[in-house]
Amino acid sequence: MAAVGSLEEEARKRKERLKALKKRQQGNNEGDIAEPKAKHFAEEDADSEIIKPVFKNYQPADEVLLENKLADPALPSVEEHIADQLSAGKPVPVVQEVDIMNLAPRKPDWDLKRDVAKKLQRLERRTQRAIAELIRERIQSGQEDLSTVASLNTATNQQNDSDSD
Repeated sequence: MAAVGSLEEEARKRKERLKALKKRQQGNNEGDIAEPKAKHFAEEDADSEIIKPVFKNYQPADEVLLENKLADPALPSVEEHIADQLSAGKPVPVVQEVDIMNLAPRKPDWDLKRDVAKKLQRLERRTQRAIAELIRERIQSGQEDLSTVASLNTATNQQNDSDSD
């Protein structure tokens, strides 16, 4: 409850100061000579704490006021800042090694071979199936024996290999 009492007391003091301020303003408006403002402020300051000046840019001559001067801020080193900027501006090598195969020019028909490669794979599979069916038919017909069919198959494979080169 002590805190509530102090709050009420502070509120009462504020009200008194406001009333005094209104009286001074009314007195000035009516043309009456009021007390000098310095006296009123001195009375108000007696209740509150004395505010000490803080010197940021001013170097006081009095030793008593020197303790109120702010300390000089620590400035960053310009040399360090410039060194950081220079190191950030240096290019970083992207490729450490150069692959000669990637630098060599491609043949003019490389794109055609790439596009046709899928179709050739399909045709190769169909060709192998067709050869296998022909061999099965000859074996089933019994016209030739197994050794001639095997030699025919190897000859066909060799012929396909020489055609693809």
